[in-house]
Amino acid sequence: MKTQDFDFDLPAELIAQHPAQHRTSSRLLYLNSSLGQLYDQQFVNLKNHLRSGDVMVFNDTRVVKARLFGQKESGGKVEVMVERVLDEHHVLAVIRASHAPKPGGKLWLADCIPVTVVDRGEAFYTLRFMHEKPVHALLDSHGHLPLPPYIGRQASSVDESRYQTVYAKNAGAVAAPTAGLHFDQILLDQLSANGIAIAYVTLHVGAGTFQPVRVENIADHAMHHEWFNIPLETVTAIEQAQARGGRVFAIGTTTLRALEASAAQHQGRLVSGFGETDIFITPGYHFQVVECLLTNFHLPRSTLLMLVSAFGGLEAIRTAYRHAIAEKYRFFSYGDAMLIERN
Repeated sequence: MKTQDFDFDLPAELIAQHPAQHRTSSRLLYLNSSLGQLYDQQFVNLKNHLRSGDVMVFNDTRVVKARLFGQKESGGKVEVMVERVLDEHHVLAVIRASHAPKPGGKLWLADCIPVTVVDRGEAFYTLRFMHEKPVHALLDSHGHLPLPPYIGRQASSVDESRYQTVYAKNAGAVAAPTAGLHFDQILLDQLSANGIAIAYVTLHVGAGTFQPVRVENIADHAMHHEWFNIPLETVTAIEQAQARGGRVFAIGTTTLRALEASAAQHQGRLVSGFGETDIFITPGYHFQVVECLLTNFHLPRSTLLMLVSAFGGLEAIRTAYRHAIAEKYRFFSYGDAMLIERN
């Protein structure tokens, strides 16, 4: 398939620049892929699509303050975007500067953190933080929240809470698992009281989630790697739900990627444990775990749009996105939600 098959024109005013007033007050577009039917609803209607015995799986990653500003030895300004923390003193990062620093070069970040450029790969630099405090502590103290590039403003104190899910636990993501932003604790408690099992995986979302596919043929695209972990209790919750006829709801594409990656790596079986995945889900993919997907609206020409097109059917997703644009749904991270029943 061609990348242009996943392109669409989006009016700029539909890109949400701020979160909804309340987490649960967004809209919900429901797509029943098998019937090819669309329904305009409110997010609070989500619980009407679940029944006792279903299991909802959430990504409990926590967004780190991954953006740092500083200067090179020469005095030139630099911006460092941490992609992944490797250990207490090393990271993979993207560096923006007028002239790219070379291995062995020195940086001075946030007026107090000396950094050495260890190596430069194709996409990322390896950096060593020459400080007695570990990287995570330095990011917490001196970093800035990395809002997505399509949000045209600096992060505020509101974003510090609203660009995290209420159940965020394991620090390591540089982008939020945005489908989960719609949930508050009250709704989660209501779902549990209604007999819905709640389970968690961790997948640390990388900056590659925002990158458009630049090759003409999507088969030529090199997918970025992301770290994930599936606890044993989550595998058990899913197996118990399936045994009683319940369905598996993935809350976000990152949750779906973790579950389907595990099944793909183990001949169709969901297995607990951690690993890396570069799974690239495109139309024609055979899903083995997830039956319903809650997600936001995704960027044109993105791997996530290709994933939801595989899940809901390419033509059904095209129709849904045209409908969403016509009805002025809010798009991307702080936008409205979409519930898709698998085709």
